[in-house]
Amino acid sequence: MNGMEEGRIVHVVDDDEAMRDSLQWLLEGKGHRVRTYADAASFLAAIGAQDGGCVLLDVRMPGMSGLELFEELRRRELPLAVIFITGHGDIPMAVRMLRKGAVDFLEKPFSDVQLIDRIEEALGRSRTLRERQRRRLEIERRLASLSQREREVLLLIVAGRLNKQVADDLGISIKTVEVYRARVMEKMASESLAELVQTMTWLEEEHARPWGQLE
Repeated sequence: MNGMEEGRIVHVVDDDEAMRDSLQWLLEGKGHRVRTYADAASFLAAIGAQDGGCVLLDVRMPGMSGLELFEELRRRELPLAVIFITGHGDIPMAVRMLRKGAVDFLEKPFSDVQLIDRIEEALGRSRTLRERQRRRLEIERRLASLSQREREVLLLIVAGRLNKQVADDLGISIKTVEVYRARVMEKMASESLAELVQTMTWLEEEHARPWGQLE
């Protein structure tokens, strides 16, 4: 299965077998690949770190609830877009989940048209998340290839320090700084200082903390 097909899977997580079967029949009839799970634990056991797609998630389930599963997916930074389905309307809870990134909060019974529309939106969001994940992992791979001294030079030049200032800060010659700087630019695949700064700023925003604090 290629990455595009994998990213279009709809995962149905619901302890109601009749609901799982009904959703699977409907969605497969619309051309979607569907996987079903009776509980949160079986879903977490099956999902991979880079698996994408849409998750139709029941709010109330035995064991780990849908809300708890959603929080776990967020913690793992998985490229999955979640649509909550529930038989119990709770507007404050729905607002909280939407603010945290859920695509929608559908109350049973919902129309097939409404569900299909929201799934298409969720799959589009998942594709965006997967693209961001791939970019983040590539930047982190490049960052991990730097030596300790190269990371120190990177930190200083991204902060706007000139070569002479970097040399003074690290107690090395300007020539040595130039060598390290060239290595950093090559390893980080940046053709200019502006591009390097943009890359590291993007990474900080993704993690919501300075990249220098990332392992």
